[in-house]
Amino acid sequence: MINILFEDNHLLVVEKPINIPVQQDESKDEDLLNMLKKYLKEKHNKPGNVYLGLVHRLDRPVGGVMVFAKTSKASSRLSEQVRTHKMHKEYLAVIDANIIDDQGTFIDKLLKDDTTNIVKVNELGKESVLNYQVVSRSNNQTLVKIDLITGRSHQIRVQFASRNYPLYGDQKYNPNAIAKTQIALMAYKLSFYHPITGELISFEIKPKKIKPWNLF
Repeated sequence: MINILFEDNHLLVVEKPINIPVQQDESKDEDLLNMLKKYLKEKHNKPGNVYLGLVHRLDRPVGGVMVFAKTSKASSRLSEQVRTHKMHKEYLAVIDANIIDDQGTFIDKLLKDDTTNIVKVNELGKESVLNYQVVSRSNNQTLVKIDLITGRSHQIRVQFASRNYPLYGDQKYNPNAIAKTQIALMAYKLSFYHPITGELISFEIKPKKIKPWNLF
Protein backbone atom coordinates (compact mmCIF):
# COMPACT_ATOMS: atom_id res chain seq x y z
CA MET A 1 0.00 0.00 0.00
CA ILE A 2 1.46 3.36 -1.07
CA ASN A 3 1.44 6.12 1.55
CA ILE A 4 -0.52 9.01 0.00
CA LEU A 5 0.62 12.31 1.54
CA PHE A 6 -1.60 14.68 -0.44
CA GLU A 7 -4.06 14.59 -3.33
CA ASP A 8 -6.22 17.14 -5.09
CA ASN A 9 -7.46 17.58 -8.67
CA HIS A 10 -3.98 18.52 -9.88
CA LEU A 11 -1.41 16.72 -7.73
CA LEU A 12 -0.60 13.41 -6.14
CA VAL A 13 2.14 13.46 -3.48
CA VAL A 14 3.30 10.10 -2.18
CA GLU A 15 6.02 8.36 -0.21
CA LYS A 16 7.96 6.22 -2.67
CA PRO A 17 8.78 2.84 -1.11
CA ILE A 18 12.38 1.63 -1.24
CA ASN A 19 13.46 -0.80 -3.97
CA ILE A 20 10.57 -0.03 -6.31
CA PRO A 21 11.42 1.57 -9.66
CA VAL A 22 9.71 4.89 -10.37
CA GLN A 23 8.87 3.76 -13.89
CA GLN A 24 9.21 0.50 -15.78
CA ASP A 25 12.79 -0.62 -16.36
CA GLU A 26 14.53 -3.69 -17.77
CA SER A 27 13.63 -5.70 -14.64
CA LYS A 28 9.93 -5.52 -15.60
CA ASP A 29 9.14 -5.30 -11.87
CA GLU A 30 6.01 -3.45 -10.86
CA ASP A 31 6.76 0.27 -10.87
CA LEU A 32 5.42 3.18 -8.85
CA LEU A 33 3.95 5.10 -11.79
CA ASN A 34 1.74 2.18 -12.86
CA MET A 35 0.81 1.40 -9.26
CA LEU A 36 -0.43 4.96 -8.82
CA LYS A 37 -2.34 4.91 -12.10
CA LYS A 38 -4.15 1.78 -10.87
CA TYR A 39 -4.86 3.51 -7.56
CA LEU A 40 -6.41 6.52 -9.34
CA LYS A 41 -8.38 4.34 -11.74
CA GLU A 42 -9.91 2.36 -8.88
CA LYS A 43 -10.47 5.28 -6.48
CA HIS A 44 -12.17 7.51 -9.03
CA ASN A 45 -13.69 4.70 -11.10
CA LYS A 46 -12.10 6.07 -14.27
CA PRO A 47 -12.62 4.30 -17.61
CA GLY A 48 -9.71 3.85 -20.02
CA ASN A 49 -6.19 5.06 -19.41
CA VAL A 50 -5.38 7.35 -16.48
CA TYR A 51 -3.05 10.33 -17.00
CA LEU A 52 -0.28 10.77 -14.45
CA GLY A 53 2.74 12.92 -15.24
CA LEU A 54 6.19 11.93 -14.00
CA VAL A 55 7.89 15.15 -12.91
CA HIS A 56 11.08 13.93 -11.19
CA ARG A 57 12.74 10.66 -10.22
CA LEU A 58 14.39 8.79 -7.36
CA ASP A 59 16.88 5.94 -7.70
CA ARG A 60 15.28 2.53 -7.28
CA PRO A 61 16.78 1.77 -3.82
CA VAL A 62 15.91 5.23 -2.47
CA GLY A 63 12.62 6.03 -0.77
CA GLY A 64 11.03 9.37 -0.06
CA VAL A 65 8.64 12.13 -1.07
CA MET A 66 7.61 12.42 -4.73
CA VAL A 67 5.03 14.53 -6.55
CA PHE A 68 3.13 13.42 -9.65
CA ALA A 69 0.91 15.56 -11.87
CA LYS A 70 -2.70 14.58 -12.53
CA THR A 71 -3.09 16.96 -15.49
CA SER A 72 -0.85 17.98 -18.39
CA LYS A 73 -0.99 21.63 -17.25
CA ALA A 74 0.22 20.71 -13.77
CA SER A 75 2.92 18.48 -15.28
CA SER A 76 4.24 21.28 -17.47
CA ARG A 77 4.33 23.82 -14.63
CA LEU A 78 5.96 21.42 -12.17
CA SER A 79 8.56 20.38 -14.77
CA GLU A 80 9.38 24.06 -15.24
CA GLN A 81 9.98 24.35 -11.50
CA VAL A 82 12.39 21.44 -11.72
CA ARG A 83 14.26 23.10 -14.61
CA THR A 84 14.47 26.46 -12.84
CA HIS A 85 15.40 24.93 -9.46
CA LYS A 86 12.23 26.19 -7.77
CA MET A 87 11.37 22.67 -6.66
CA HIS A 88 13.40 22.14 -3.49
CA LYS A 89 14.55 18.61 -2.61
CA GLU A 90 16.17 17.72 0.70
CA TYR A 91 17.67 14.37 1.64
CA LEU A 92 18.96 12.57 4.69
CA ALA A 93 21.86 10.16 4.37
CA VAL A 94 24.09 8.12 6.66
CA ILE A 95 27.70 8.36 5.53
CA ASP A 96 29.95 5.37 6.22
CA ALA A 97 32.73 7.64 7.49
CA ASN A 98 33.36 10.55 9.80
CA ILE A 99 32.92 13.77 7.81
CA ILE A 100 35.31 16.37 9.19
CA ASP A 101 33.62 19.60 8.07
CA ASP A 102 30.24 20.42 9.62
CA GLN A 103 28.95 21.78 6.33
CA GLY A 104 30.06 22.22 2.77
CA THR A 105 29.30 22.38 -0.93
CA PHE A 106 30.24 19.76 -3.52
CA ILE A 107 30.63 20.81 -7.15
CA ASP A 108 31.57 18.17 -9.72
CA LYS A 109 30.96 17.18 -13.31
CA LEU A 110 29.27 13.77 -13.44
CA LEU A 111 29.11 11.45 -16.43
CA LYS A 112 26.89 8.37 -16.64
CA ASP A 113 27.90 5.23 -18.54
CA ASP A 114 24.59 4.01 -19.95
CA THR A 115 25.95 0.50 -20.58
CA THR A 116 26.99 -0.11 -16.95
CA ASN A 117 24.69 2.45 -15.23
CA ILE A 118 27.76 3.68 -13.33
CA VAL A 119 28.25 7.41 -12.74
CA LYS A 120 31.74 8.90 -12.36
CA VAL A 121 33.32 12.30 -11.85
CA ASN A 122 34.44 13.29 -15.34
CA GLU A 123 35.20 16.65 -16.98
CA LEU A 124 32.93 15.65 -19.88
CA GLY A 125 29.95 15.33 -17.55
CA LYS A 126 27.22 17.71 -16.37
CA GLU A 127 27.79 20.13 -13.51
CA SER A 128 26.37 18.75 -10.27
CA VAL A 129 25.96 20.75 -7.07
CA LEU A 130 24.81 19.95 -3.56
CA ASN A 131 25.10 21.49 -0.11
CA TYR A 132 25.34 19.37 3.02
CA GLN A 133 25.15 19.90 6.76
CA VAL A 134 26.19 17.43 9.43
CA VAL A 135 23.33 16.58 11.78
CA SER A 136 25.09 14.07 14.04
CA ARG A 137 28.07 11.71 14.28
CA SER A 138 28.15 8.22 15.80
CA ASN A 139 30.66 5.33 15.68
CA ASN A 140 32.55 6.63 12.63
CA GLN A 141 29.32 7.30 10.76
CA THR A 142 27.76 10.66 9.97
CA LEU A 143 24.13 11.68 9.52
CA VAL A 144 23.90 14.50 7.00
CA LYS A 145 21.15 16.69 5.61
CA ILE A 146 21.56 17.39 1.89
CA ASP A 147 20.16 20.26 -0.13
CA LEU A 148 20.21 19.00 -3.71
CA ILE A 149 20.74 21.87 -6.15
CA THR A 150 20.95 19.78 -9.33
CA GLY A 151 19.25 16.43 -9.79
CA ARG A 152 21.69 14.14 -11.61
CA SER A 153 21.47 10.37 -11.64
CA HIS A 154 23.20 8.88 -8.55
CA GLN A 155 24.46 12.38 -7.75
CA ILE A 156 24.50 12.24 -3.94
CA ARG A 157 25.97 8.76 -3.89
CA VAL A 158 28.79 9.57 -6.32
CA GLN A 159 29.72 12.99 -4.98
CA PHE A 160 30.14 11.68 -1.44
CA ALA A 161 31.84 8.43 -2.50
CA SER A 162 34.33 10.31 -4.68
CA ARG A 163 35.56 12.06 -1.51
CA ASN A 164 35.88 8.77 0.40
CA TYR A 165 32.56 9.42 2.14
CA PRO A 166 30.44 6.57 0.72
CA LEU A 167 26.85 6.10 1.83
CA TYR A 168 26.02 3.33 4.26
CA GLY A 169 24.73 0.26 2.42
CA ASP A 170 25.42 1.61 -1.09
CA GLN A 171 26.10 -1.60 -3.02
CA LYS A 172 27.21 0.30 -6.12
CA TYR A 173 29.61 2.93 -4.78
CA ASN A 174 30.65 1.74 -1.31
CA PRO A 175 33.21 -1.11 -1.52
CA ASN A 176 32.70 -1.84 2.19
CA ALA A 177 28.92 -2.15 2.01
CA ILE A 178 27.60 -5.43 3.40
CA ALA A 179 25.69 -7.49 0.83
CA LYS A 180 21.91 -6.95 0.79
CA THR A 181 22.15 -3.99 3.17
CA GLN A 182 19.70 -1.20 2.37
CA ILE A 183 21.21 2.12 1.31
CA ALA A 184 20.75 4.83 3.95
CA LEU A 185 19.44 7.61 1.72
CA MET A 186 15.98 9.11 1.67
CA ALA A 187 14.27 12.11 0.10
CA TYR A 188 12.73 13.32 3.34
CA LYS A 189 11.43 16.74 2.26
CA LEU A 190 9.98 18.23 -0.92
CA SER A 191 8.87 21.85 -1.40
CA PHE A 192 7.34 23.43 -4.50
CA TYR A 193 4.73 25.92 -5.67
CA HIS A 194 1.28 24.53 -6.35
CA PRO A 195 0.95 24.64 -10.15
CA ILE A 196 -2.53 26.21 -10.04
CA THR A 197 -2.76 28.26 -6.83
CA GLY A 198 0.91 29.29 -6.68
CA GLU A 199 1.01 28.48 -2.96
CA LEU A 200 4.34 27.23 -1.60
CA ILE A 201 3.70 23.77 -0.13
CA SER A 202 6.02 21.38 1.66
CA PHE A 203 5.92 17.70 2.60
CA GLU A 204 8.21 15.93 5.04
CA ILE A 205 8.63 12.37 6.30
CA LYS A 206 10.96 10.78 8.87
CA PRO A 207 13.22 7.73 8.55
CA LYS A 208 11.98 4.51 10.08
CA LYS A 209 13.64 3.61 13.37
CA ILE A 210 15.83 0.85 11.95
CA LYS A 211 19.58 0.49 11.46
CA PRO A 212 21.45 2.73 10.76
CA TRP A 213 18.89 5.53 11.24
CA ASN A 214 18.21 4.49 14.85
CA LEU A 215 21.86 5.10 15.74
CA PHE A 216 21.15 8.84 15.56
